[in-house]
Amino acid sequence: MTNIYNAILQAKTENRKLLAILLDPDKIDLNKMDYLIQKIYQSPATHIFIGGSQVQNNILDELILTIRQNSTLIGQDALPIVLFPGNPSQISANADAILFLSLISGRNSDYLITHQINAVPILKKTQLEIISTGYLLIESGDETAVARVSNTKPLDRNNSDYVMHTAQAGEMLGHKLIYLEAGSGAKQAIPIEMIKKVSNNIEIPLIVGGGIIDLQGIQNAYEAGADLVVIGTAFENDPDFFNHSN
Repeated sequence: MTNIYNAILQAKTENRKLLAILLDPDKIDLNKMDYLIQKIYQSPATHIFIGGSQVQNNILDELILTIRQNSTLIGQDALPIVLFPGNPSQISANADAILFLSLISGRNSDYLITHQINAVPILKKTQLEIISTGYLLIESGDETAVARVSNTKPLDRNNSDYVMHTAQAGEMLGHKLIYLEAGSGAKQAIPIEMIKKVSNNIEIPLIVGGGIIDLQGIQNAYEAGADLVVIGTAFENDPDFFNHSN
């Protein structure tokens, strides 16, 4: 599977909204994956993201292969599997692509460039599609795992202009995607006005994730200008998430 980024661009051109379900390997029980994958393929998901701030187990390769095997068993066309890594140890050649993240909202050089440098020798041995992504952590009411692990301060959720300028800087630096992140299990989602301001002032696709707890939250993000919405904790807690009406 190739040209995942081009497909995202095409969807943006056609105003087709995309949805990724984020799976954290540390929160996955491989023995229950057949049920979970069935629920993913019954959902509106267009992508599967895999990763976490701290992945401490060693099931990444097995998890991806299990997803592929179960997708085949239920007779579904495979959804793109995209790595969403917290560090270079979370790279698997078995995925289709990787969001090559730079935490441009923070000033910790490890997450701006050092981890990326360390990832290069690993990535060069794979056929992964590498998608450069400007990653912005937004304050969401509590310290998230991303803030704690990266030792960075989230951007002020009430300062949309600064967030917009940061996103624009990421675009000018050559990032292919901008990702507004409230953080895993965030108490508050990205403000709608912030999504609108960023979306209206960049040309590249916009990803929004964190703190979305219901279907209306997804729709609100779409209407504000998100091209791809990521659902993680809400789906982890309730695999029937997409079966509920608002």
